[in-house]
Amino acid sequence: MSGSLIVAGYTLREALRRRVLTVVVVLTALFGALYAFACTELFHHVSGFNFNRGIDERTLGGSTILGLSMFGALFLGTVLAVFLTASAVRGDGERGLLAPVVVRPLSRGSYLGGRLLAAASVAAAYVVITYLLAVLCTGVIGHWWPSAIAGSALRLGLAAVVVTALTLLGSVFFTATANGIVVLMLYGFGILAGLLGEIGDVLPSATLQKIANIASWALPFEALYRDALRLLVGGVPGIAGAIVRLGPLGGSHGAGPLLIPWTIGYIVVVVLVACWAFARRDL
Repeated sequence: MSGSLIVAGYTLREALRRRVLTVVVVLTALFGALYAFACTELFHHVSGFNFNRGIDERTLGGSTILGLSMFGALFLGTVLAVFLTASAVRGDGERGLLAPVVVRPLSRGSYLGGRLLAAASVAAAYVVITYLLAVLCTGVIGHWWPSAIAGSALRLGLAAVVVTALTLLGSVFFTATANGIVVLMLYGFGILAGLLGEIGDVLPSATLQKIANIASWALPFEALYRDALRLLVGGVPGIAGAIVRLGPLGGSHGAGPLLIPWTIGYIVVVVLVACWAFARRDL
């Protein structure tokens, strides 16, 4: 465990030295300013709408823009996790940085554990903090607060950890560039599968629903995202609730009580496979 902490600390210091985290903070501040401006404009204009069907305009606007912020926060957290982890094994190995580090008493498992701890902590914290700031901004500007704030934050944070673990596994087999491409394409595939599932529910199409369900369990970050959306709009009643449950970029969906245990087990298995593959790889 101490070896993993050493590697995690080194990884974070390296990110600070390269000003990766500084760039992230600056760009996130710009994202927050844009979101605050969007909230101001949205709630200023939405109050003048009259849907005449029992739809709460403020609830509809707040849930929609906050749902967009959830997608944005998770996507930015995914990019951050990829850049912190994509070169963890093969990339560092090809640059000659890995062999001097992975020696006794620091095992390969400790090295992977440290890289995972650093990247997952940063990515999950980033996603959760960005989401909570968006919730605060929406509540202060628009006077609308979502349901189950903590539950949605937990699921978004876990989704970032899943992406980090998959990136760590990919780093054993692919170069940094190829690994980043693979993980980002998997992320896009997962979100697309969720959208196809919503289309399948509307048509209805059993084939599309099956594709979405398989993708949700094979790539649980997608299921966590949609479950976070479900909690976000869980307290919205009537027609407004039906509309916002469709989601701005993928509809909300309840995966059931097994989602969190499955995700934790999934992360453990992915990390164990990465350790197994790394142990059999020549440096």
